[in-house]
Amino acid sequence: MSDALMVRALFLTVGGGGAMQCGLDFGTSNSAIAVSQDAAAGHLIPLEGDNRTMPSALFFAEADKSVSYGASAMNRYLGGEEGRLMRALKSTLGTGLIREDTVVLGRRRPFTEILMIYLSEVKRRAEASLGGKLTQLVHGRPVRFVEDDPEGDAAAEAALRDLAHAIGYKDVVFQPEPIAAATAVETGLEAGTLILIADIGGGTSDFSIVRADPKRQRVLSHDDDILAAHGLRLGGTDFDRLLNLATVQPEFGYGQAMLRDGLAPPNWLFTKLASWAEINQLYTLKTKREVASMSEEASTPRPLQRLSHVLAEELGHRLASSVEAAKIRLSETPSTPVDLTAVEAGLTVDATQEALGAAVDAGMVRLTEATHETLRRANLTGERIGALVFTGGSSLMPLVRHAIARALPMARTVDYDAFGGVAAGLARSARLVFA
Repeated sequence: MSDALMVRALFLTVGGGGAMQCGLDFGTSNSAIAVSQDAAAGHLIPLEGDNRTMPSALFFAEADKSVSYGASAMNRYLGGEEGRLMRALKSTLGTGLIREDTVVLGRRRPFTEILMIYLSEVKRRAEASLGGKLTQLVHGRPVRFVEDDPEGDAAAEAALRDLAHAIGYKDVVFQPEPIAAATAVETGLEAGTLILIADIGGGTSDFSIVRADPKRQRVLSHDDDILAAHGLRLGGTDFDRLLNLATVQPEFGYGQAMLRDGLAPPNWLFTKLASWAEINQLYTLKTKREVASMSEEASTPRPLQRLSHVLAEELGHRLASSVEAAKIRLSETPSTPVDLTAVEAGLTVDATQEALGAAVDAGMVRLTEATHETLRRANLTGERIGALVFTGGSSLMPLVRHAIARALPMARTVDYDAFGGVAAGLARSARLVFA
């Protein structure tokens, strides 16, 4: 049976044309949505062909004013089409950006509208596959949208709740993403096993310690079994940025005293160019002119000429994509080239595991410390944890796994769907809470 026929059959089983529940994992890098046929499993709905996840990206095409989503958005931009790429959309939540506007296709739009455009399309595609309306939602959320800021954290959740209602969900509840992961794996564990769930996504890292109960039924009401939770605003896009600054940005003048007064160009230029959510902020006429002027006055002009070209041609996301691809390859190879030929013919730099390790070392220390802090909050030692569950795309990095696992010497790693498992767990919760 094809995926399309399977999801239609699933709709007839679980929804039948009435209110239908789902779980949504809106991620910084990728998103997924799932429905559940029963209280034991969640079924992910294909969002792009047969792909069960979709990059959290939008592309606004300049020529025909059309909007593309996910992998199609990335492909159109990276293929050289004129337009505006927006990625890492979730990272605006919990920051001042969510209250600001940005220029898209010639007019100012609030960032909340950009998020709504993307989330509406995820819902529309899922409903088209199912042949019915999704009205009841368990929405995933990180343990902390914002560190040490309860008001900011609450505001981020409220913004997502308002968006969910605005695009047609009638009933919306939230569940921490690590708890959704626990519901998917605990059926294979002995009752009472202590699980540490490490959800390392594109923008946040969340840690939870949960007592396994394979017979648990009331998924959203098991506070007594959540022994501790902790979260950091740290994830894969941060690792991209750090690798970018360490290996690529020096080719554009980062950290180099090349101006005639002996100073280096301002660091904020390069930090924004290496940050997915902030790249577009550099494409103002004022910034382009300032960088072009610096390149003309520099004692060593070539790097700043490259930077000026990147801004003039709006190539920042293309560079960031090359760095991200190199980071992923470094999980399996000691070194790999970063392709910068979009900027200059023949220009490449080598990225190495050693350079990546040095660039993200402080982040790895924070992950280890966060693991210990989660244990401290549960009044446990690392030896008490019996199972370690990784989820989120960034959890596939060996450096990340080592940083967390070294604090848990007795824990066995439980295999899990790093990209779709959270959505499946949320869908299982939805089936129960809205029953």
